[in-house]
Amino acid sequence: MADGSEILRRRALRIDQDPKHPLYIFSLTGEELLKISDISRISRDDGGKLLGYQRGEVRRHIQEITEYLNSPEIVFPNSIILALHSNVRFIRSRGPETDDGCAVSGTLEIQLPSGNGPKPAWIVDGQQRAIALSKSKRPGLPVPVNAFVADEISLQRDQFLRVNNSRPLPRGLITELLPEVSTDLPARMAARRIPSAICDWLNQDQRSPFRGLIRRPSQTKAEQAKAVITDTSLIKVLEESLGTPNGCLYPFRNIATGETDFESISQLLLTYWTAVKKTFPEAWGKTAEKSRLMHGTGLRAMGRLMDKVMPQIPDRGTKGIASAEKELALIAPMCQWTSGQWDEMGGLKWNELQNVPRHVQMLSWVLIHTYLKAKEEA
Repeated sequence: MADGSEILRRRALRIDQDPKHPLYIFSLTGEELLKISDISRISRDDGGKLLGYQRGEVRRHIQEITEYLNSPEIVFPNSIILALHSNVRFIRSRGPETDDGCAVSGTLEIQLPSGNGPKPAWIVDGQQRAIALSKSKRPGLPVPVNAFVADEISLQRDQFLRVNNSRPLPRGLITELLPEVSTDLPARMAARRIPSAICDWLNQDQRSPFRGLIRRPSQTKAEQAKAVITDTSLIKVLEESLGTPNGCLYPFRNIATGETDFESISQLLLTYWTAVKKTFPEAWGKTAEKSRLMHGTGLRAMGRLMDKVMPQIPDRGTKGIASAEKELALIAPMCQWTSGQWDEMGGLKWNELQNVPRHVQMLSWVLIHTYLKAKEEA
């Protein structure tokens, strides 16, 4: 830090849980907080690589915090969690009373950015509070800060997910981040990592019938406007097939070793869903309001039908798609994705199908029952 840049100094406690990633506890004002730290919002680069991990601003939440901060009496004990660049410097205080065996007291030096240069910190948790502080009438209010040193974006994502594991983060944001986290995760999250990675692949691969159709938090507004499928609906389809012994994707996971045959899974999914697209071209790629095939109910029911159809089809590629189309032709005449009514469901109109367990179960039963009956009669 000898280049003449301005230095922000704060009294701090250092806790050494991991020598590579020391923890610091100190305070900053709201004004200082945004001066040294960026909010790493989720997006993707031109090659499709995931960048960042934060959701966009929640305006109403920020406004509520700002109004509280502007009130006469406030208590603001919630700490902001930062990831600090490794170029920060900690100078230990002198004297015998600076180390109690758990924490060491000293001074933390943070180099302030010059011009439009990169900032030395990223907000891992508390972006709404940080923005509210900067917009309030008290930008100089000191607030507690917990920080850890980490240049790696993967560690920042890992901590972001862990911190927000019990909070109401949008499920789509969590599912998109999961494949990018390489460290061990809680069991509930770890089980969703593979379906999330497959969903990400389906949305980007040029061979995929789902390419560009899956709505994900990292997309631009223009991309989201073209996307017609919620990623959570498709991930549910994948979770069910991967997680149940009767699922057609289940055999491609080795429960003992944790290994997954992604190549076989991808080929099976390309074969089946390309056949679905070719069987119902008038219903494919439309919004859920115009096509219940793209609706969560339609996707999940067709996913359960996939578990019955694909074990009958050993081939993949062009030959497998043609075979899958022949199988789907057995249920095509009774499907009412964009108009009409489902006679097998008591005359339920096509657009009355809702993404609720009862309708998912009913539609799944109708499709599978019709398919198996047609197979018997063929």
